Amino acid sequence: MRVLVCIDDTDNLESIGTGKLAHIIIGEIEERGWGSCEAISRHQLYVHSEIPYTSHNSSMCFGVDLDGANLEHLINYAADFLIRESAAGSDPGLCVVVPEQLKEPERLIEFGFKAKGAVLTKKDAYQLASQLGVHLSEHGGTGGGVIGALAGTGLRLSGNDGRLRGRLKIGSINDEVSVSDIKSQTIVNIVQSLDGQMLNDHDLVRLGEKVKAVLMGGKVVMPVYPTDANNGGARWQTCTKEQLKKF
Repeated sequence: MRVLVCIDDTDNLESIGTGKLAHIIIGEIEERGWGSCEAISRHQLYVHSEIPYTSHNSSMCFGVDLDGANLEHLINYAADFLIRESAAGSDPGLCVVVPEQLKEPERLIEFGFKAKGAVLTKKDAYQLASQLGVHLSEHGGTGGGVIGALAGTGLRLSGNDGRLRGRLKIGSINDEVSVSDIKSQTIVNIVQSLDGQMLNDHDLVRLGEKVKAVLMGGKVVMPVYPTDANNGGARWQTCTKEQLKKF
């Protein structure tokens, strides 16, 4: 079965980030032979004075192709891990969702997108989790991270939100590479311009400082923008940090 795991509010300004903790959980899941994990996605949530957060208010989610017999093992391990490893002053939350068992997935997705622009409460999160039958638990502090953890699973489930954690590693000549090579060297499915134009396999892309992928339409997409090249070089370039903020 496919399972979504999301954690939120595990860090402070001095500790390792939530993304790193998610990466460690993935390593343990795979080392124990429970399942095979997908890339981690970062989901930006609402930044507001009423919402405690460390620096960006984002949750981290990943999918797992899991043997169903190991579902409880995964939940128990992740919960214990957050208790042990979350930083002082944090309010960690854990959400685990089995998409195929959701009768109303649209409600979870709606909650996720609502959390990007409104102040929600723990009561809102627990009520929805109970109604949908998903695992939601808090593991320290105020437990406010359950809101972002639940929202992150909805956003990941939508397939239309989030940047993948880390930078893509792509071999190139003079920092230029074909779309075909990008696809063969990474998990990228599509290379697409910011205005929605899908690039062909032979198109060249100049690799900038930030080589990142995002989730769009249920696919892993590398967003690019046009360059001013007129000498036969790459007509496209990977997005800047500022451009990536929209994702």
